[in-house]
Amino acid sequence: MLLEGKVAIVTGAASGIGEAGAAAMAREGARVVILDRDRDRAAAAADRIGAEAMAVDVADDVALTTAIDKVLAHHGRVDILHNHAGIQVAGDLEQVAVEGFDASWAVNVRAYFIAARAVVPAMKAQGGGVILNTSSSSGIQYDREMIAYATTKHAVVAMTRQMAGDYGRHGIRVNALCPGWVDTPFNAPFMEQMGGRAELEAYVAERVPLGRWARLEEMAEPILFLVSDRSSYMTGQVLVVDGGETVV
Repeated sequence: MLLEGKVAIVTGAASGIGEAGAAAMAREGARVVILDRDRDRAAAAADRIGAEAMAVDVADDVALTTAIDKVLAHHGRVDILHNHAGIQVAGDLEQVAVEGFDASWAVNVRAYFIAARAVVPAMKAQGGGVILNTSSSSGIQYDREMIAYATTKHAVVAMTRQMAGDYGRHGIRVNALCPGWVDTPFNAPFMEQMGGRAELEAYVAERVPLGRWARLEEMAEPILFLVSDRSSYMTGQVLVVDGGETVV
């Protein structure tokens, strides 16, 4: 098994890509702890994949740090941190509420910073670890009328590279995953902005060279690659899994 004996924390893993990645880690032998603000959904996901669950609002610095400290106290180490929790707030510069921009920053960027800050001392002490930050294809390209989301996802890429440069000497690898279109409820704000399901389906078919949504397993496998020793000489990199959207 690729992750036998490893301890992994995955935020925002009660459903969708986060759950799929956590399931892949558990399948490969990791002891996975799901952190999600929805207690019931987190518990259900943990039951499905054989993991532990903790109800945490990642936008709460104290709650997030406390949860990670509890994992460290219980398991004695953290080998993998997958910062995946995120929110999508639609609107251009004039449309988006300042509160929406602030909420996007708190969840999509600050929470990643806080979580990484909480695990790095332990990773340094144990001689290494892996941090994977979920950005988005919106983190490397223009995303129509999504200034809050695109700005925060670009910031995740910059933060990933900075962390990788600072902590590589400690054996800590830090990379970013940029998913493209995956058919999950996370897309609801953009779908509403587009005018409905049919319009978004047409958008994906036209904009993505492969002409379709990604399947969840098509995100889980890249996640597994990035958190395992299969990518042992890879750090500070951005892996884009988007069906070719960003090349056209």
